Amino acid sequence: MAETLVSPGVLARENDQSFITQQPVQVGAAIVGPTVKGPVEIPTVVTSYSDYQNRFGTTFESGSNDYSFFTSVAAQNYFNNGGNTLLVTRVVSASATWDYALATVSSSVGSGSFVLESLYKGDIFNNTSSILSNNSLSSGTANNIRWEIASSNTSSGTFSLVIRQGNDSQNAKSALETWTNLSLDPKSENYIARVIGDQTLRYNSTENYIEITGSYRNASRYVRVASVSNTPNYFDNNGTAKASYEGFIPAIGSGSYGGSFSGGAGSIIPAGRTMNMYDNINSTDSQGLKGSDYNYMLTLLSNQDEYRYNVMLLPGLTNAAHTAQLTTAIQNAQSRGDNLVVVDPVNYAGSLANAVTQADSRNTSYAAMYWPWVQTLDPGTGGQIWVPASTMMGGVFAFNDNAGEPWFAPAGINRGGMGSVIRAERKLSQSNRDTLYEGNVNPIATFPGTGVVVYGQKTLQKTASALDRVNVRRLLITLKSYISQVAQNLVFEQNTAATRNNFLAQVNPYLESVQQRQGLYAFKVVMDDSNNTPDVIDRNQLVGAIYLQPTKTAEFIYLDFNVLPTGATFPA
Repeated sequence: MAETLVSPGVLARENDQSFITQQPVQVGAAIVGPTVKGPVEIPTVVTSYSDYQNRFGTTFESGSNDYSFFTSVAAQNYFNNGGNTLLVTRVVSASATWDYALATVSSSVGSGSFVLESLYKGDIFNNTSSILSNNSLSSGTANNIRWEIASSNTSSGTFSLVIRQGNDSQNAKSALETWTNLSLDPKSENYIARVIGDQTLRYNSTENYIEITGSYRNASRYVRVASVSNTPNYFDNNGTAKASYEGFIPAIGSGSYGGSFSGGAGSIIPAGRTMNMYDNINSTDSQGLKGSDYNYMLTLLSNQDEYRYNVMLLPGLTNAAHTAQLTTAIQNAQSRGDNLVVVDPVNYAGSLANAVTQADSRNTSYAAMYWPWVQTLDPGTGGQIWVPASTMMGGVFAFNDNAGEPWFAPAGINRGGMGSVIRAERKLSQSNRDTLYEGNVNPIATFPGTGVVVYGQKTLQKTASALDRVNVRRLLITLKSYISQVAQNLVFEQNTAATRNNFLAQVNPYLESVQQRQGLYAFKVVMDDSNNTPDVIDRNQLVGAIYLQPTKTAEFIYLDFNVLPTGATFPA
């Protein structure tokens, strides 16, 4: 189409300014702690509480009582308040031996048709004790699994595998997964290892990464194929099954009499140790763990390219008892620049003065401290339990972001209410709240008719600035996340005005939308010849300057009531 007029006439030109601003990749909270089951030391994203329950379990039995970990309580509260994704990292005791459970599926040749291995560790999967009536397992529970060959056809060389819940029976089967038309022929599209997966994921503590072995990605949530008695070219030239291979196809039956999942040593409670739960946790035993049990996973989660999250929860670790681990988490946040660490100052029954002392030991805008502890219902047992404030703060942040925006204050009656909290450890007076807030500890307050409310939003930064507030820190986290994603797409592009304009065309509309949504008073983005001079370009650099005026919250409201005499004139 012509862009200029040579002779008299009318030129109609189009300027498309309707570009839709791409939204940033959505990330949620991360939680690190013990769980009943699930991948050990493998950060895993879950998208609902039922997804969490399936992967990580809920309650476990110790002695004559059932318990839930803080991790489960926090996950339920987070999703119940609108959370979308949760990065769960299961931590176990370094002093325990943790093995994977194996199951050999028999064949008539005697060597086994194939071997399955659980994706989870621990003897919670060991259900090899006696078989009860109706083909149930005496040690079967909702947290372990069993297998069944539901159909088998030697003529076609195919069979069906069902992964069942460990506490079901022959007349009341509970199928977790069903895999049909499987084959032992590695050249078949339905080869069992290809369909179910055969990868192992193990944490390499020497080089701090997740090491993956195996050829096929795991499609099952419960098992992987550890080995197979392969039957390559199962059919002869006439399309008939080779007689020598027919005995390899597994027969119909279940793991109860063909070799069930058998785990090795190791349990939720390490041998020779007690497990202090809820308000009884201390510096040497927090839900069966020591602070050092967290070290590897905190280091792993420093990898920003691999693991994305905007809030870090560590319920069970307190600043008074686990200083080193919380220091690592905060240093990670400062280095990554994309998340806020929620910190509990003291264990249950700790004093107000000690809570303030713990806050005084920190100076960072990438962490916020909340106190006191609160009482809530255990999602697994229904009992009333005491939990640290961080257990519930994931839900507060999730509700805040759904009701408002990440740059709104996750505090106050409108967005800081803790609806699932029964009571706080202590009711704070105005004087108590003043002392805590002056010491950068966000009070968990109790108001008549309202309930328990987060009534503060300070970070642990000591210097007075916009970043001493949680809403401004989370605003910066949100903006940096989006703008960094835009900039990432420009790496290795030509350093020209067109590239710079491409950046501005995406960033300016986004910041305008944030401004319209009450996140900014004003902003300015500069990426032009003024900060990309020839010498900058010659150094293969592209420089941008972003100026922001973040909005502030009304935390201190003064109302002056003036009593005037009769007949007085009201001021204009």
